[in-house]
Amino acid sequence: MIDSDDARSEDRPHPAAPWWWGLGPIGAVGLVVLGIAAALWSFLHLPGTAENQATDYYRASKVVAIGLVVAGTALLGRIRTRASDKEATATREHEAA
Repeated sequence: MIDSDDARSEDRPHPAAPWWWGLGPIGAVGLVVLGIAAALWSFLHLPGTAENQATDYYRASKVVAIGLVVAGTALLGRIRTRASDKEATATREHEAA
């Protein structure tokens, strides 16, 4: 393999990874806020809204849903990490005793 191929594979774990792959919890909150703002923008009929508001609401709901999934995944990963750390600590204390 060429060195540049190794660098590319480290940036993205899978070649078909989605655009929101590495956002993290802060990016997830940003997506939720952006989706809610887009829904409000459409609700208030501000410039740039489509004639069919259902289309705008659908797009906004997709952004909110992606944000919620990313946030839930980050939260679940954090909970699992804490649980495994507690188990490792309890095992070390048990072995030391």
